[in-house]
Amino acid sequence: MLTIVIPALNASSSLPFCIAALAGADEILVVDGGSTDDSVAVARAEGVRVIAAPRGRGKQLHVGAGQARGDWLLFVHADTRLGAGWGEAIAQHVAEGSGHAGTFSLRLDAGAWQARLIERGVAVRTRLLGLPYGDQGLLVSRRLYDEVGGYRPMALMEDVDLVRRIGCGRLRRLDATALTSAERWRRDGWLRRSARNLACLALYAVGVAPARLERFYR
Repeated sequence: MLTIVIPALNASSSLPFCIAALAGADEILVVDGGSTDDSVAVARAEGVRVIAAPRGRGKQLHVGAGQARGDWLLFVHADTRLGAGWGEAIAQHVAEGSGHAGTFSLRLDAGAWQARLIERGVAVRTRLLGLPYGDQGLLVSRRLYDEVGGYRPMALMEDVDLVRRIGCGRLRRLDATALTSAERWRRDGWLRRSARNLACLALYAVGVAPARLERFYR
């Protein structure tokens, strides 16, 4: 059984597309962090289960995983749409029986050359360092998730924290894409947003607390 966990906060515009792309999943959970828009109503209208959780993606993912019934968990951001063939890619991964985690190739919904450059950089980071971010999606068995301690209710870097505990050697690329909104880059600027992301990763790597990183990031 596959459970898909979607953390959401004021995501009413993107949730219908995210959920529609996940047709065929055994269970879909939307974990709402206190939205003030129509996110909860939209999710319920799509026929999925909605869970309330404290605000913060790490906290929401932690709560969602605890409520999930599946023996495989797939974590997908609300502004991400999985591409064609994602179900087959997961089925093949599970059939291999290795117990490894899996992640998709990132694509941004923008035609700018900067978007293609970021996608290549993410692919290199994922392949060489084993550090995919949450907007690439993460597939993990319940057994492995529990073994490494799952998502921690962190203010920031919850995705990096988890995949580091999983380890590069237990991470595989799934043969499908995760199309993610480029709105943050359009709003903040391609260079500025990318530099901020890299700065947060570097600061976290040298031991800066996630709560301090969140203030810097915001």
